[in-house]
Amino acid sequence: MAGLARVVIRFRYVVIAGWLIAAALCVLLLPSLADSVNTDQSTFLPASTPTQHALVLAAPFQPAGTTTGTLVVVGKSKLSSSDQSDITSLEAKIAMDAHVMSVSAQGLSTDGKADKAGVVFTVTTSSPDASSTVAAVRSTISAHLPSGLRGYLTGQLPTAVDNQNSQASAQKLTSELSILVILVMLIIVFRAVLAPLVTLGPAVLVLQTSEHVIGGLAEHGLQVSTITETMLVVLLLGAGTDYGLFLLLRVREELARGAEPRPAIERAARYVGESITSSGGTVIIALLCLALASFGLYSGLGPALAVGVAMMLLAALTLTPALLAVFGRAVFWPAPIRHTQREGLWARLTDQVIGHPVVTLVLGVVFLGGLALAATTYTSSGFGGTSTGPPGSGSAAGTAAINAHYPAAVANPTVVLLVYKSSVWSDLTPVQKAENDLAKKPEFASVNGLLNPNGTAVSTQQLEGLYQQLGPPGKLPATQPANSPVSPQQYAAYRATAQFVSPNGKTVQFYTTLKAGAPTTTAALNATPAVRDAVTSVQHAVGAVDNGVNGLAPASYDVSTVSQSDLKEIVPIVAALLALLLGLVLRSVIAPLYLVATVVLSYFAALGIAVLIFQDAAGDGGLDFVLPFLLFVFLMALGEDYNILVMSRIREEAHKAPLRQAVADAMHHTGTTVTSAGLILAATFGVAGLTGATTQIKELGTAIALGVLLDTFFVRTLLVPAIVVLCGRYNWWPSKLARATSQVPVPAGVHGRAR
Repeated sequence: MAGLARVVIRFRYVVIAGWLIAAALCVLLLPSLADSVNTDQSTFLPASTPTQHALVLAAPFQPAGTTTGTLVVVGKSKLSSSDQSDITSLEAKIAMDAHVMSVSAQGLSTDGKADKAGVVFTVTTSSPDASSTVAAVRSTISAHLPSGLRGYLTGQLPTAVDNQNSQASAQKLTSELSILVILVMLIIVFRAVLAPLVTLGPAVLVLQTSEHVIGGLAEHGLQVSTITETMLVVLLLGAGTDYGLFLLLRVREELARGAEPRPAIERAARYVGESITSSGGTVIIALLCLALASFGLYSGLGPALAVGVAMMLLAALTLTPALLAVFGRAVFWPAPIRHTQREGLWARLTDQVIGHPVVTLVLGVVFLGGLALAATTYTSSGFGGTSTGPPGSGSAAGTAAINAHYPAAVANPTVVLLVYKSSVWSDLTPVQKAENDLAKKPEFASVNGLLNPNGTAVSTQQLEGLYQQLGPPGKLPATQPANSPVSPQQYAAYRATAQFVSPNGKTVQFYTTLKAGAPTTTAALNATPAVRDAVTSVQHAVGAVDNGVNGLAPASYDVSTVSQSDLKEIVPIVAALLALLLGLVLRSVIAPLYLVATVVLSYFAALGIAVLIFQDAAGDGGLDFVLPFLLFVFLMALGEDYNILVMSRIREEAHKAPLRQAVADAMHHTGTTVTSAGLILAATFGVAGLTGATTQIKELGTAIALGVLLDTFFVRTLLVPAIVVLCGRYNWWPSKLARATSQVPVPAGVHGRAR
């Protein structure tokens, strides 16, 4: 590390120029991460899940590689024939859009005041053309509807676009507020002009660069979600600032001892460089373990963030030392650079820990263990959000219009699909029986289908007669032919039934609402197994050959199930790999065991606090499914960051002083560093918790912030020093230091006895 620092110092201007040029090229040549984000988390599910099976069955209604939307037009009173003609003309205009595959009428509402149509788009929610496509269709609606009619575009793609726009706004606020908070905190720490900029600048540069690098990887198949985008911001700004803080405070310490700037940078790089490399390595390894997850959101998140952290680590080892070499002592102006004696808060606190390690350890474990007990009542809430789009958006307004004029199952249905051996149009009796049987099941509150499309019942005889006269409803033109044998009302109603029967007539779908509650609730999620069992029993009763259940509640259930499975499988792997890395860094078998154990304890304590805040105090039905898994990965990785910094310094001091003195000196030198770094890291995640556009981001940001604070002020400050003192020389077993520690003479005035 010292050798690398010497090279960086010698070619400091080349290093700085290289970073600036590379960043500019990435921004200019690679796509933005924001353009590749997929907001539909159900698409990250493995192909083997029931939700994905249901999507395969629904392919006749929504071909692969497409997304859907709903056009709803509302009048002040009942829609006249002229109004309906204008709506038909509008549908034809929308169908001419290059990214629209089809527009299919879905019928008038029972009150006659609204008409809606299904739109199939040829772009996906993560497509760069998604936003412009939705904007173009909405512009067409505004331009071609006469006064007195209001048109809205809602559904899968429009809702995703509105959520992306809301997320982008929240993302910008998170980034700007995080930078402001970090700058203020760095000014307080350094009381200098340049030091905060030198510390934070590389993190901001790497963030901007990595967003485009990851965006480029997303074009080649890497799956990225809104969590990836937000976590990248807070992780790189927080952890990147920590790395810079570690290095600058050690340089200032060396300067205070009388060293010249270049030797001070070299010595700081020798010790801190090893620590931050190991720290960054723990984060990268933990994140890469996520690639083993079966849930695509995790398997894409881990490698994406690992790329960002790797770039941040490289900048900490090259760009930050280069900037220090350019500015020298001026970095810390106008604050005086002076050596501080072992006194003050950290000295007094460390003396208490060293003097009473057993009491400290017991009290700390009892406190964290008490918080951890609350985690036993954790309940998953699936997506933990809504599917109607953010308040004030066009998709939210469209959903509200559908809810006002159509049956409850139409706006955000749990869709039941049944597949028959042959076309149902030859005999609609099984379809009628299926609809009736579903309505009788206690799991369903309402059912709408082919025989009850928009709340008005239609007989099988009427539909079979219309089929004989007009043919398949999906093949009818939007404008009724002049020689049609049925009335315009019958023609429009029959054409709208295409949303319930596939073109080949073999697949039938029903829109349902659940007795358990809205599909966004935990109760609806938990009802999914019973709903699927009910549908299976109906399938057998009516002679269907296959079935599927799709919608927010079943998708949330599958996401939660897969996430919990990944949690059980990957958590032990992460813990084992980080323990192995700690063992290599500290040359010890014993230390990694208690270091990992303390972080696990703080994890359960943080999860317990999240349960108390969101599940108990706020009254939420449960915590978002991602929280337990990602909270563990982030706290394990980031917590070991501080473990490595503190334990490396204790090990460094243990080579020249008894263990208790080494602990005291190490805590004195790293106390401010760890506290400042922990507060900064917690603040960045806390900002995400306050400004996040979704409940998911708010819960995750808040929980990680609280976990980092627990780790900083309890685990790293109290538990770890106490355990180190109690373990004595066995901390370093089986390295040579385990034997050498017990033979170091005890200087006069040291509290306690060297072990």
